[in-house]
Amino acid sequence: MSEQDPRVGLSVTHRRYVPYSHAHYAGNLVDGAYALGLFGDVATEVCIRTDGDEGLFASYSDVQFRAPMKAGDVLEVTATVTRVGTRSRTIDFEARVVCRGRPDRGESAAEVLAEPVVAVTATGTVVVPPAA
Repeated sequence: MSEQDPRVGLSVTHRRYVPYSHAHYAGNLVDGAYALGLFGDVATEVCIRTDGDEGLFASYSDVQFRAPMKAGDVLEVTATVTRVGTRSRTIDFEARVVCRGRPDRGESAAEVLAEPVVAVTATGTVVVPPAA
């Protein structure tokens, strides 16, 4: 159950628009916990795909807030399985800003970023029930 496991390397990606109702700070900034919630969602799909169960999030061993997330952003969140144990799975997460609102150009103006901005990275562990 190491790197030989075919589940290692499985990636799942979700995209989510960040509504203005999630802005908590000046400049329409969104708190970092928003990304952690998205990591939980994408981890759930990983567990369903690898083990046929939603699984449970056990812990984060590393979380790095690298760039701001703002209301009006479109986030692309990816989870990649890096280790498979008997009941645990280690997953690397990355949240990237792929589109950003441009209120300086108009109330509803926005743009696709030429290069995504990595906003949050993390490593986490999920657990799944024993295999039947």
